[in-house]
Amino acid sequence: MALPYPAIALGSILLGLLAGILGFTDPYILPWLMIFTATTASMHGLGWGLLAAGVSTILLLLFPGFNIMAAALLLLSAWLAHGIGESLRKAHRQAKALAKSQRFLAEALEALPQAESRQALLESLPRRLATLGAGGHVGIWVPTSQGFRLLASVPPLALEEVPATGVLGRALTTAQPVHVPDIRKEAAYIPAPGLHILSELALPLWERGEVVAVLNLERPNPFAPEEVEGLKRFAQAVSLQLDRLADLEERRLLSELSLRLQSATTLKEAVEKALALLLQALDLETGTFWEARGARMEALAHQGVEEPALLQVLREGLPYGQGLAWQVYHRESPLFTARYAEEPQAIPPLKALDWRTLAALPIPSPKAPRSRRVLVLGKKEERLWRKAEVELLLLACRTLGLGMERLTEKARHESVNQLFLELLEKPPEELYGRILEEAVRQVPGSEAGSLLVWEEGAYRYKAALGYDLEGLQTVTFSQEDQLLWYGLGAERAAQGEPRIMSVEERPIAEISHQTAPPEVIDSAGKAQEIKANLCLPIPYKGEVLAYLNLDNLHDPGAFGEDSLEAARFFAAPLASLLHESRTRRLLEESALTDYLTGLGNRRAFDRFLEEELKRAERYGYPLSLAVLDLKGFKAVNDRLGHAVGDSALMKVAEVLERERRNGDRLFRWGGDEFAAIFPHTPKRGAVAAALRYAKAIQGLCFNGLCLGVNIGVASYPEDGSTPDQLLSAADTRMYEAKARGQVMVA
Repeated sequence: MALPYPAIALGSILLGLLAGILGFTDPYILPWLMIFTATTASMHGLGWGLLAAGVSTILLLLFPGFNIMAAALLLLSAWLAHGIGESLRKAHRQAKALAKSQRFLAEALEALPQAESRQALLESLPRRLATLGAGGHVGIWVPTSQGFRLLASVPPLALEEVPATGVLGRALTTAQPVHVPDIRKEAAYIPAPGLHILSELALPLWERGEVVAVLNLERPNPFAPEEVEGLKRFAQAVSLQLDRLADLEERRLLSELSLRLQSATTLKEAVEKALALLLQALDLETGTFWEARGARMEALAHQGVEEPALLQVLREGLPYGQGLAWQVYHRESPLFTARYAEEPQAIPPLKALDWRTLAALPIPSPKAPRSRRVLVLGKKEERLWRKAEVELLLLACRTLGLGMERLTEKARHESVNQLFLELLEKPPEELYGRILEEAVRQVPGSEAGSLLVWEEGAYRYKAALGYDLEGLQTVTFSQEDQLLWYGLGAERAAQGEPRIMSVEERPIAEISHQTAPPEVIDSAGKAQEIKANLCLPIPYKGEVLAYLNLDNLHDPGAFGEDSLEAARFFAAPLASLLHESRTRRLLEESALTDYLTGLGNRRAFDRFLEEELKRAERYGYPLSLAVLDLKGFKAVNDRLGHAVGDSALMKVAEVLERERRNGDRLFRWGGDEFAAIFPHTPKRGAVAAALRYAKAIQGLCFNGLCLGVNIGVASYPEDGSTPDQLLSAADTRMYEAKARGQVMVA
C-alpha cells in the first residue's frame, strides 16, 4: 500500500501552524515543519525541498523564539530527504516503466497464438512491441545469402537490406541475444537513417532448431536489465510459437496432400494436384515432376513454366546427366540451392533467365535401387531454404512416393489388361512391337529392348525398339545360345524368372559375341553400348517360347527389384500371345509345308526368297540359291511303285536336312524338284554346300536303282537383283547341267 505523502506534508505544516497559534515555541513547531520539508524533498527533489525549507523558515519567523539553527536543520532535512527519496523515486520510475513494458509484453504474448502463419506472426511483432522501441524502431530481419532483409518495421525504415557484419550478424552467427547499451562504443554498428539511437537489442528467433529471423529493437534510452530479460523470454515464446506453426503447417499440408492423391485417378492428375499444393504452401513460382526414362528425364507434369526456352526443355526432356534432376538421381539425396547459376549441372536456359532458388528432391520408390522420379521446385529470386521447409518437402516426397506407387501399379494393370483385349482383336504379329513398346515404357530403367521368339527350331527377333530390327533378323539363336545369354540355367528359365545383368558385373558385349556375329550384334544390336540388361524368359507349359530383353544404354545401375516386379506383369500376356501365335503359325505352316517331306513348298520358297533378297539389298549381304532336279527318280517311281517313290522323296529330304547348314533353307517345289536358299552366302559357299547335298543324294539307292541330281546355282548380286532373275538363272543352269551330264553348273 503506497504512503499518502501529500497528506503527510499538508498535515505536518498544518500541525506546526496550530502549535504556534496555540502559543508553543520553536522546539515544538520545528519538528512538524521538518517533516513537511523532508516529505516535499523526498517526493519532488532537492529544489522543491529547499523551497519547502524556505517556507518553513518564514513560518518560524512568525512566532517568538526563532533560532537560526532551526533554518539549518530545515536545510539539512531537505538535503537528506532528497538523497533518500532520489533512490526511491528512481526505483518507482523503473518499477513503473517495467510494469508498463511487462504489460505490453504480456499483451503481445497473449496475441501470439492468434497468428495463422509464421509470416503473419513475424510481421505482427514490430507493431505489438512498438511502444518498447519508442523514439527508435522495432524491426524483423530475415537472413539472406548477403546479410539481412527487412521483413517488417515500426516505424518504417528506408534501409531494406544490411550486411551481416553488425549487431544483427552477431546475433545470427552466435545464435544468442546481443545487447549493446551504448552503440557509440560499437564499431560495427549500422545506423538507421533519421534515428538517434543509444541502445540496441538483437534477439534471434528459432524455428526447428534454426535461427530464421532476428527481432531488433533500437531506442534513444537504455534498456533496463529487467526489460532485456523480459524480451529474451518473449523471443523464446515466439520461437516456440514458430515451432508450433511449423508443426501445424506440416500436418495440414500432408493431410491435404494425401487427400488430393487419393482423389486422383491417374498419375498425371496426382502430380498436378501435388504441384499446385506445394507451390502455394511454399510461396514458389514453378515446379516440375521428372521421371528417369533411359537416356532422358521426362516431365510427368509441370506448373508455372511460361518461358518458351523452358517449355522446349520440358518437351524434349533432360539429356542424361544434365540438370539437378539427374544429379539427385545419381546422388540419391536432395539438393537445395539459392545460387543456381553456380551449380555445375545448371541447365543453360534456366541459367540464362537468372533463376536462383531451386530444390530438387528424390521421390522414394519401394524396391528401386534409386529414386526414379525427382521433384524440382523453384523461384526466380534468391531465397534461403529454411530447415522447416526442407523437412516439410522431405515428408511430402515420402507421401508422394506412396501415392504415386499406387497409381503406377494401377496404370500397369490397366496396360496389361488392354494388351489382353488387343490379343482378341489383332493378329499376334502386330502385337509383338506393341507389347515390347509397353514393356519399355512400364519397366523402370528401360530405354530399348527386343523380343526373341522360338520359331522353326531357333529363337528369332520379332520386335525391337531402339535397334535395327531388319539387321537383327538376319541372325538366329539356339536354345544353348539363349541360356548362355540368360545365365541362370534352364530350370529358372522354364520358371520365367527374370534376371538383371550390368556391365559392372559381366561383359555384356563379350557374351553377345559368343552367341551372334559381332558385326551384326554390334551394329544392329548396339551390344557395345548396352550398360544394363533385364532378360525375361516367357515359358508356357515348361517350354521357353520367347525371351524379352530390356536394355539401358547409359546407366549400369538402371534396373532394380522394382524393374523385375514390373517385368513379370508382361509374362502372362506374352505367353498367351505366343501360344496363340504358335497355333496360328502351325496352321499357316501347314499351307507352306510339303505334306510328304516336311520341307517348305513352292509358296514358302517364293516368300522366303523375297524376304531374304530385301535384306541382302539393304545391308549389302550376299545371297545364293540352288535348284536341284533328281536323276533316276522316274525309274524308281515307275518300276518300284509310287509307295517306294514317296519313300525315296522322304529319304532325299532326310539327307538334305542332315547336311543342312545353320541358316540354310530347303524346299520341295513338287515332283522330283528341290531348292535351297543360302542367306549371307556368296556363290563359292553355295557351290560347296550344294555339292554336299549332291553327294548325300547320290548315296541313296532303292532295290539297285540309285539317285543322282542336277543342280543350278545363282547368286545376288552378280546373277540378278530380283527373285525372278535369280530363279531363272538357277533354273537355266540346272537344265544346262542336265544337258551336259554334270552335277552342277554355277
